[in-house]
Amino acid sequence: MSQTMAAAARDHLPRTREEQRHALVEAIHLFAALGYSEGIAGHISVRDIENEDAYWVNPFGLDFHQVTVDDLLLVGNEGVILAGEGELNPSVDPIHGELHRARPDLVAFAHTHSMYGKTWSSLGRKLDPITQDACALYQRHGLYSQFLGLVDARREGKAIVEAMGEGTAVIMQNHGFLAGGRSIGEAAWLFIVMERAAKSQLMAEAAGNPLKIPHDVALDTGRALAKIEFAEKQYRNLYDSTCGRR
Repeated sequence: MSQTMAAAARDHLPRTREEQRHALVEAIHLFAALGYSEGIAGHISVRDIENEDAYWVNPFGLDFHQVTVDDLLLVGNEGVILAGEGELNPSVDPIHGELHRARPDLVAFAHTHSMYGKTWSSLGRKLDPITQDACALYQRHGLYSQFLGLVDARREGKAIVEAMGEGTAVIMQNHGFLAGGRSIGEAAWLFIVMERAAKSQLMAEAAGNPLKIPHDVALDTGRALAKIEFAEKQYRNLYDSTCGRR
């Protein structure tokens, strides 16, 4: 990636709490436009820029299309709401709270019940490197291989964290996808890459036996695709073309 492109991507990273909250709402609206919302399920969170022990997240019961900056909740330790007047989804802190506490290297996490994500998750398998784009996920996502109903216990959140390992995403069996990133844009983009990879692999396996990219080649390709500037630029391009320039 050129220095000019990298600088342009960095220009979109939030520098204030207000910019961060607006960026979170943009990601939520993009997911809505892409059809990733499923009723009242799903949440995207970002660690607060001013208080690293807290994170912002969309409230329970409000459709992705309708979320505004004023609707966001600031959540602290043990799921305590520090700011905002909405209701917190019971699954949010057991998942996002545990992730934010366990992964200080990642700033944001996205989880929804998107169509191809939840469909692929029913197979109880990781995604394969069958395309160049899917290499971005190769050995960077884990599998939480059980379903115990609605996630409302911290022990399950900790198990999800463990399943993610040192990667940046996890397939939650019979549930859906979850992706993290060093920025809101990177987390959202990786989730989108996962959703598209699932669609691609489901189509390829329906037609035949897709060929996997060799291990070393998939690793090298994945490393090249894993730059935050690369994710930010692609995320911003998709947001602008889908939701309009801000």
